[in-house]
Amino acid sequence: MRHQVRSIDLPSLILIPLLAYGQFVDAAADASVSSFTDSASSEWTGYASLDSQLFLHSPAYSAQDERSLSFAFQPEYYRNWDDRAQTFAFTPFLRIDANDDERTHADIRELFWRMDAEQFVFKAGIDTVFWGVAESQHLVDIINQTDLVENIDREDKLGQPMLNLDYLNDWGTWQAYLLPYFRERTFPGKDGRLRSEPLIDADDVIYESGSEEHHVDFALRWSHYFGDWDIGIAHFSGTSREPLLILGDSGSSLSPLYVQIDQTSIDVQVTKGAWLWKLEAIYNQNNVDDYYAYVGGFEFTQFGVAGSAVDLGWLLEYNYDERGDSAATVLQDDIFFGVRFSDNDIHNTRILAGGTVDANSNSIFANVEASRRLNEHWVLGLEMRLFTNVDEEDPLHQIRDDDYVEIQLMRYF
Repeated sequence: MRHQVRSIDLPSLILIPLLAYGQFVDAAADASVSSFTDSASSEWTGYASLDSQLFLHSPAYSAQDERSLSFAFQPEYYRNWDDRAQTFAFTPFLRIDANDDERTHADIRELFWRMDAEQFVFKAGIDTVFWGVAESQHLVDIINQTDLVENIDREDKLGQPMLNLDYLNDWGTWQAYLLPYFRERTFPGKDGRLRSEPLIDADDVIYESGSEEHHVDFALRWSHYFGDWDIGIAHFSGTSREPLLILGDSGSSLSPLYVQIDQTSIDVQVTKGAWLWKLEAIYNQNNVDDYYAYVGGFEFTQFGVAGSAVDLGWLLEYNYDERGDSAATVLQDDIFFGVRFSDNDIHNTRILAGGTVDANSNSIFANVEASRRLNEHWVLGLEMRLFTNVDEEDPLHQIRDDDYVEIQLMRYF
């Protein structure tokens, strides 16, 4: 067991991106001069976001609030040289939350050097890697740790230190990853909404491996396409990104337990005209409980509805986990349905609305994500999460009163 004491210096966190911003400007200016002589190019982009969450019910615990306000900042710097054969990338991230100290955090999403050499691609540093084809969850996506304080949809990831070698030939893309350092999952604090009871103590971490976060993990993946079929097969060996939660020594909090696993996975997507058929499946071996899980379904898109520029996509997926109620995920025997709207105009309005229904308890998790471009730089976003008819045995029962609407105002540069 390892105990950590974490402290966050807010003035320092605010100063870091401001200093980085100045360095990016200097780097961009230098690149604009040198690009005439060494074929190098560089650019910096990114966004700043002001996010406001309004919770629809009174908080379950006295330390919580009915509203939450936070600020996020993510600049992105890229530089290419050697006729674009070499790339340097740097993407830091910062969030300052007015309510939850645990949600105030900084991370490096990317900080890597990449070399492209004909059929080989080598990368060293920190990066974010995505695997998967399904909408409701990404079972096969295992390289990066989830940044859970960012969003409960588990789409946000912490940067992962790695060495990565890709080999491309006529038989597909072969990828090897060496992962020398483990990132622990983030969890809401006692002042935050969408938290468990008992509270998860992210400082009281237990590892199965004696090397703890320094255990060296590795992953291999092969991917290829055959006509309409896109297939990926992978194997991961190392520290599970999904912690088990056990009662801590104090008896008043939960401790994350990270076990060693060997996980083999397959993801398949078949394109048949307007139909996308999707499947993700895993088999996970560990010293606690071996299991298999899968998610599969389809997305059907209606292009140019009623002669307009609007596209509508209809989604249906089924999630299954062999562990049932003992699974760390809420998707053990659940059906997801949704609709995706895109107006394809200058404002690029996008809406994804859907719901997940537990086939046993009929618990419902409803979700809406929408965005609309206001002009060249400004984007307005909306998220809504609703928990309805939640059964007492469902993991969502602990956050049943945390329905919320979030408004995001984002400035891209």
